[in-house]
Amino acid sequence: MTVKFIGYIGFNDTSEIHGAVRTRVLDREYVDAAAREQEKGGFDRVLIPFGSASPESQIVAAHAAAITSKLGFLVAHRPGFTQPTLAARQLATLDQLSGGRVAVHIITGGADEEMARDGDVGTTKAERYARTDEYLDILQREWNSAQPFDHSGRFYQARGAFAAIKPDNLPVFFGGSSPEAIEVAGRHADVYALWGETLEQVGEAVRTVRHAAAQHNRNPGFSLSLRPVIADTEEAAWKKADAIAEQVRANREAAGLPTSGHRPPNAGSLRLLETAASGRRDSRLWTGVAALTGAAGNSTGLVGTPEQVAEALLEYYDIGIDHFLIRGFEPLADAIDYGRELIPLVREKVAERDERKVALAG
Repeated sequence: MTVKFIGYIGFNDTSEIHGAVRTRVLDREYVDAAAREQEKGGFDRVLIPFGSASPESQIVAAHAAAITSKLGFLVAHRPGFTQPTLAARQLATLDQLSGGRVAVHIITGGADEEMARDGDVGTTKAERYARTDEYLDILQREWNSAQPFDHSGRFYQARGAFAAIKPDNLPVFFGGSSPEAIEVAGRHADVYALWGETLEQVGEAVRTVRHAAAQHNRNPGFSLSLRPVIADTEEAAWKKADAIAEQVRANREAAGLPTSGHRPPNAGSLRLLETAASGRRDSRLWTGVAALTGAAGNSTGLVGTPEQVAEALLEYYDIGIDHFLIRGFEPLADAIDYGRELIPLVREKVAERDERKVALAG
């Protein structure tokens, strides 16, 4: 099994530790540098995020693809705001123009307030996942049908739908921890995406999704999102992690944001908060920022030297994780460090481990 690394291109070089920094919402110089440095650092793809107030992910991906030659792009996309027939052609066009370097990360959306900003008012989580299921059915038909087709569903209607442009290879990444999400993942995900949790929790999620996918004769890959904190010594790495947590706390307090008592709307964040509150963690797993932010998005870390963090990543690899989405709290500087110190080490260790397995099997 090969291992793939996914980086991250936000829209400027800030994160939770920077507070109210005045910067351009879309900083082209940062986007250019982040794309080029992560291509140089050996990342396979970079995630381009989606948000109801953010720059448009597909356009940023198109720009970054134009200034790189090998780097792949994981374009976050929310179903429900673009007709699926149009979205299929947009993504296929981006895939063709990039030379087959695009994947799509389907973000169904769990927060009612954010969904309402784009006009999605009054839908329940179950309805949104049902809509995503139908949306992905249409996407796949557009990408694979040699002839026009009709569709009559609960959420979408189409007559004579057909896309003349087809993607070369456009994997679908999908996340979500609720029962509704797992069912949709089983039907559609080429790669199922998880946030960083304990080995026990990740192993359970892998088994659950594999079971759901097997009902549809599918065998997805698995991506784990983490925020590695690395330093030359273990002591320095944990001091760095503690400093990051304290800075996040100070920034949130200064902005009048809560640092405890969160009740997030999605199942994944709730489980992460329970893990943080219980004090349970594997040797490298760090939930300091997750606890402060309500486990908002990718907020769980692995802490240690590059060697120690690489070994921790291998433990996840052994239970089925074949993609690691890693990003830091200093987005550009940390990405450069990962490319220099962490990614080559993990690839070397994976190759050695796989060679031993082949030798033992032979």
